[in-house]
Amino acid sequence: MPDFTRRALNRLIAAGAAGLAGAPFGPSLALAQQPAQPTPPRFSFEEVQRRARDLAAAAFAPAPALPEALQKLDFQAWREIRFRGERSFFAGNGGSPFRLQTFHLGHLYRRAVTINIIREGIASPIPYAAGLFDYGRTKFDKPLPINLGFAGFRLHYPLNDPRGMDEIIAFLGANGFRMLGRGQRYGMSAMGLGVNPGSENEEAPNFHEFWIETPEAGAEKTIFYALLDSESVTAAYRFELTPGIDTILDVRMTIYPRRPVARLAIAPLSSLFLSGENDRRFTQDFRPEVHDSDGLLINTGHGEWLWRPLRNPDQQSLSSFLDRDTRGFGLLQRDRNFENYQDLEHNFEMRPSYWIEPREGWGEGRIELIEKPAADHRSNNIFVGWSPSQPVEPGKPLSFSYRLTSCLDMRRLSPSARAIATYQNPPRALGSNEPIAPGSRRFIIDFAGGELRYFQSQPEAVEIVPSTSAGTITRSSVLHNPQTGGFRASFDIQVPPGQTTDLRAYLKAGNRALSETWTYPWRAE
Repeated sequence: MPDFTRRALNRLIAAGAAGLAGAPFGPSLALAQQPAQPTPPRFSFEEVQRRARDLAAAAFAPAPALPEALQKLDFQAWREIRFRGERSFFAGNGGSPFRLQTFHLGHLYRRAVTINIIREGIASPIPYAAGLFDYGRTKFDKPLPINLGFAGFRLHYPLNDPRGMDEIIAFLGANGFRMLGRGQRYGMSAMGLGVNPGSENEEAPNFHEFWIETPEAGAEKTIFYALLDSESVTAAYRFELTPGIDTILDVRMTIYPRRPVARLAIAPLSSLFLSGENDRRFTQDFRPEVHDSDGLLINTGHGEWLWRPLRNPDQQSLSSFLDRDTRGFGLLQRDRNFENYQDLEHNFEMRPSYWIEPREGWGEGRIELIEKPAADHRSNNIFVGWSPSQPVEPGKPLSFSYRLTSCLDMRRLSPSARAIATYQNPPRALGSNEPIAPGSRRFIIDFAGGELRYFQSQPEAVEIVPSTSAGTITRSSVLHNPQTGGFRASFDIQVPPGQTTDLRAYLKAGNRALSETWTYPWRAE
């Protein structure tokens, strides 16, 4: 039992004993006259929902300023402050496989969050204590306040080795978090909520408070709760984390709008795409490709699988995919070949894919993909989330539940053949100097998997079905690709210069579709 809990319990016992000693009829009769104390209710998701609802009824309160010493910390000084592993919570909990550690405030992380531990249904806050941390070379002139709070937390679990402890999920800064499955390295991020993403009115919601249930001995999952706050909305969350080869996070959330919101992003994801085989503008980088994710995959409400390769555009771009009761969407890292990255430090080939599955029908809405220009790999420039068509108004709570899976290669995603690479080229034979018509381009797509190997002895049976929302398709072809066991499809497009078009293509044999649908926006030059 932590010291602060033991002290509180001792004070309660002492207060009770003093009351009995001063009773006029002796302890036994005084005890009989005492009204029975009600058992406090067990902490639950309903309590978080109540707090979120009450918070939404009040004006938004900006975060109080941190002590000046913390505001001045640069990245290196903040990084020196590390949680002491021997002080990890849950370590003495009779064989629990989970460990809880907290992050220190400072540098970019200036909004304090309260972190509570739930024991036997009762929630108690973790007080800040300098003894929880090793400060390394970072020194402070005077002690920091005990009510300081924390920047976030992380959970550890024997994910990759039964004798070790691996970080499996971390909540740090605003409302973002990252999680890992076996053999994965941190890359992209998930978020609790997006408010007007990519617009001038974009908000940065913050997780305000967490409650973490004490996991039992031998537990294979852990449950925790969160309260989110922003200028326009509050939200209550219940998370259930199951580590494994593919780590799973089941999420329930209820949103309470403070004021009308033009666009909410549910289950948003944020990633990096600097360069890939379809976008090689950064020729000065020794690495052939640099990205945490290389495409957006969507399983529509009527069962179609869409693949949209990511880009690093010259200016911010928004792509919307209207749908009803979307079955799933996510940002995937399909390219697992180290040779295509050549980065020994960042291990892009080991970055996880995140897949979102709604747990019930979400109704009418759209998946929105925002791509921003990026000059280096230090910040995320890709954002995707699901936006409801229904109005977001005060007094009308919205509830959603979904499953987030962190994986390397979930074969059940796009069960038919998948697009594994996208290339662009001038629409002429290699080595030729023939003139190119204005507004024309050749797109080359490698498809593999599914039933494509079945057709390698009869490649003429496989066709590409390309289409465009503007301009014309002038040529198309399909070749068997012995290197992938699939097919390489290509088509030429001609569009009036300056016009934008949406391209689509898939493979078929007879009347049967063999692949997911590849889709790509392109602006003719």
